[in-house]
Amino acid sequence: MLVSYKWLKELVDINVAPKDLAEKMSTTGIEVEGVEVPSEGLSKIVVGHVLTCQDVPETHLYLCQVDTGDEEPRQIVCGAPNVTAGIKVIVALPGARIADNYKIKKGKIRGMESLGMICSLQELGRPDAIIPKEFSEGIQILPENAIPGDSVFPYLDMDDDIIELSITPNRADALSMRGVAHEVAAIYGKSVHFPEKKLQEADKDSSEAIEVEIATDKVLTYASRVIENVTVQSSPQWLQNLLMNAGIRPINNVVDVTNYVLLYFGQPMHAFDLDKFESKKIVARNARPGEKLVTLDGEERELIAEDILISVNDKAVALAGVMGGKETEINQTSKNVVLEAAVFDGKSVRKTSSRLNLRSESSSRFEKGVNYDTVLEALNFATAMIQELAGGSVLAGVQEAGTLPKEPVQVSTSLDYVNIRLGTELSYADMESIFAKLGFGLSGDAQNFTVSVPRRRWDISIQADLVEEIARIYGYDKLPTTLPEAGGTAGELTKSQDLSRKIRTIAEGSGLTEINSYTLTTPEKAVEFALQPSHLTELMWPMTVERSVLRQNMLSGILDTISYNVARKNQNLALYEIGKVFQQEKDPKEDLPHEINTFAFAISGLIREKDFQTQAFPVDFYYAKGIVESLFEKLDITVSFQVEKDLTSMHPGRTAKIVLDGEVIGFVGQVHPQTANDYDIPETYGAELNLEAIEKALHDNQSFQEITKVPAVSRDIALLLNQTVSHQEIIDVIQSVGIKTLKSIKLFDVYAGENIEEGKKSMAYSLSFQTPKESLRDEEVSKYVEKITKALEMQIGAQIR
Repeated sequence: MLVSYKWLKELVDINVAPKDLAEKMSTTGIEVEGVEVPSEGLSKIVVGHVLTCQDVPETHLYLCQVDTGDEEPRQIVCGAPNVTAGIKVIVALPGARIADNYKIKKGKIRGMESLGMICSLQELGRPDAIIPKEFSEGIQILPENAIPGDSVFPYLDMDDDIIELSITPNRADALSMRGVAHEVAAIYGKSVHFPEKKLQEADKDSSEAIEVEIATDKVLTYASRVIENVTVQSSPQWLQNLLMNAGIRPINNVVDVTNYVLLYFGQPMHAFDLDKFESKKIVARNARPGEKLVTLDGEERELIAEDILISVNDKAVALAGVMGGKETEINQTSKNVVLEAAVFDGKSVRKTSSRLNLRSESSSRFEKGVNYDTVLEALNFATAMIQELAGGSVLAGVQEAGTLPKEPVQVSTSLDYVNIRLGTELSYADMESIFAKLGFGLSGDAQNFTVSVPRRRWDISIQADLVEEIARIYGYDKLPTTLPEAGGTAGELTKSQDLSRKIRTIAEGSGLTEINSYTLTTPEKAVEFALQPSHLTELMWPMTVERSVLRQNMLSGILDTISYNVARKNQNLALYEIGKVFQQEKDPKEDLPHEINTFAFAISGLIREKDFQTQAFPVDFYYAKGIVESLFEKLDITVSFQVEKDLTSMHPGRTAKIVLDGEVIGFVGQVHPQTANDYDIPETYGAELNLEAIEKALHDNQSFQEITKVPAVSRDIALLLNQTVSHQEIIDVIQSVGIKTLKSIKLFDVYAGENIEEGKKSMAYSLSFQTPKESLRDEEVSKYVEKITKALEMQIGAQIR
């Protein structure tokens, strides 16, 4: 919101420097981005009167004699197409500074001396987007009453201070000059005085020209007035200046009035050409799917059922709250005007403007809310102002449908509630003073009082809102401050943070290097390695498809990094990442995605390169699995591994899912050769683990256990098994026997070939037994081994070799 300091002073009696006002507003709740003067950096630019203007043969130039308040006219060569004798113009004298710090010098053009420059608004630093179309291709023509030699800035209001406010959604009331005036008046204890306009109505009733109807629950009220026989022309200079200072392009006197009222009241309005209506009945309704409308910017928009539109004769003429239609726009030939003021559903307007990428000053205000109290007041004010600037006859009465709640909102609280939360000792008299400054009603006493909040402050509805208002006006700098009491709890890591640190230590101890990949990826990569793919969470307006959806796995991002490195001849890689993946169980329109802390790594290339003593040692499945096992061993968590064949992006014979307490928490294995080829990477292995599941399994109270001094006793067993029996099945059977002294089970040999019948294999295990206090006798160990072998024979048909 760009606020004109000149205009603000007309609404509130303040006499403070603009920068002081900006600082005060920032400390009371509305952030000020900065204060700028449009003429800053410009100098020696004056009003000039073009006395004569002669064509220069065979050129597009004109030789002008210009009165700039000096004793003699100065000769200036100008190439603007709209320069002519008799007009008042902007002249930059020799030595002047114009936009981009460009210095004007005396010079010669085609042999003709030029003692200055006749300027356009662009050359004074005005952006093309806000310059009136009539002057966009030429120089600016000043009002006839401009005095040659005077500084040009007061005539263009470029000597005004423009205060840029950063308005948050909860303070949308400050998206209007009246709202800002109320805020400033409350800060300085002043009163506001808003100008009023008298409306002269004709005898003819507006119902003879139009009718209005609401056919949707997304429109709270819709009101219209009719003005006949207007003269559409350029707005006076003061109005054009005011709009340009606010960042709005002047169009014509009718449209400019609607923009003026939008800035003044914060009430979006629209003007239609009544003669272009095909019926007298205006209907505010929901759009029909596939219905189309050409908006004022010349673009054809295809609508959906959630959009609100204004229709005449069942034909769309405006996209409610966003932009009007091209067919009914006001232009120089318009004579009869329909002026609308309405309240549209903010959520619907926001969805429409976002879907069509069509943001406007109107949509930004409807999205955040408008003042119910001044809808009709703004309509009447705009009507009277159009009558002043464009003439015409105002038909009697307002055609209105729908109603608005206008009674003040009652919010009750107590003095104790306020003082306890602010740490103050304010009295009831202080409350009376503060709410009087805000313009709020107050009744009750110190025990319980009720504040009557006018509709212009729709952000206030609960006790906490009142406390915030009291703190703002009383002054945040006056609130008492205290140091924390002694004996507070020292800060510590959360369980999740502690786990992440442990995993980083273990991962880096295993030779992995941490990276951070993008959270956003492509729809295909988002679900590529996900064990349980869910709904995609998509950006509404992604800059590129490569960064369009939230990831559901991290391995694909790590593989992108490996691909980047491999392409640059960096072959041996061991990378890991700790971050979040996003599961969307419900439709993204209905719910937010669930964030899951995740650990993933990928390794590729050689673990050890070849030298004169040793052979090269490439990465394999067991190396990747060993990293996972080391991780869980150091975390003191027991997991099991099962064959995983459903992940299409992983090798079906070299991938295992990781199971913790019956729940699959991740996987480890080789990236499928076809997937590796798609990423343009060599043979690569990776893993991904759900840290939230691991965090739940961590033991809160891990006690110290003394290392036993008693040596362990080992026994080896060799088993003849069917080829289909897995290592994990054997481990499960051995552990199911429940021998407490069994400390480790280690597979040290697998053999299939000569002397082993077809369909069979031999697997040899080393079993270690140990007690903390005394040595085990051979007889005891033999009994344990016997129990284990019997269980293996009975449960999986193993033969002891």
